[in-house]
Amino acid sequence: MNTTAPYRPLAAVLWMLGSVVSFTGMAIAGRQLQGAHDTFEIMAARSFVSFFLVIAAAAAMGKLREISGARLGGHALRNAVHFTGQNLWFWALTLIPLAQLIAIEFTSPLWVILLSPLLLGERITGPRAFAAALGFVGILIVVRPDFNALNLGVLAAAGAAVCFAATNIATKRLARDVTVLSILFWLTVMQFVFGAVLAAIDGHITWPTLATAPWLALIGVTGLVAHLCLTSALRLAPATFVMPIDFTRLPLMALAGALLYQEQLEALLFLGAALILFANWINIRSETRKTHTR
Repeated sequence: MNTTAPYRPLAAVLWMLGSVVSFTGMAIAGRQLQGAHDTFEIMAARSFVSFFLVIAAAAAMGKLREISGARLGGHALRNAVHFTGQNLWFWALTLIPLAQLIAIEFTSPLWVILLSPLLLGERITGPRAFAAALGFVGILIVVRPDFNALNLGVLAAAGAAVCFAATNIATKRLARDVTVLSILFWLTVMQFVFGAVLAAIDGHITWPTLATAPWLALIGVTGLVAHLCLTSALRLAPATFVMPIDFTRLPLMALAGALLYQEQLEALLFLGAALILFANWINIRSETRKTHTR
């Protein structure tokens, strides 16, 4: 079955903005859980909540039949890579400053642009390359990470960025042949199994408490919504167009940090955010022009 969606860049932008907001909410919830649960427990709880949301939504829409066992090998590969990257991300969150983690994570779209021609056959256009580079410069201006001081946290964050890029490419490939619902279903099932097994290996599981359960539930909801939005965006436009939009998460995260954690907003933040938004405007303008010439 070919479920390829039509080329709709503006709709892809809207889906991607939903992903940005959801991933930001998940990061805030993950920070609130720091030290209370290990990463495997967080991932298991997230997938447990998300599984029931997927089934409920599919049943409500009468689309349970869209869940199939097609491309199980592709699902397994995608989820193993994503599970690894997400655990590295949560681990890095406890080892290095949030701003540095976000900066390193945002090298992921650059990996997408570099790997997409090899794995997806997509062409790197001038505007796409320029938008990605300009957006990354904006991120560096905002956070000014110290890449000279390598440590486990930095290495974990870098590994997460590469895993996220590979996950997005695998998602793009899967979305050519299977439905979004099927991708989300196998995401929750496989990653719950991964998380539960690894959480139990040490013989000790920290169960949710009244204090942590709401944050774990929030991670489950926002994580699922983020993947729904991301997968939908990747079905509507090339990965090299979609992923640089994720750069907008940095100014949003900086604003959340200022409001929730009294983190200081510096003048360079606004310069960097302006570059990020300008880069995305270039990317969006270039792609939308193509729709008028086809």
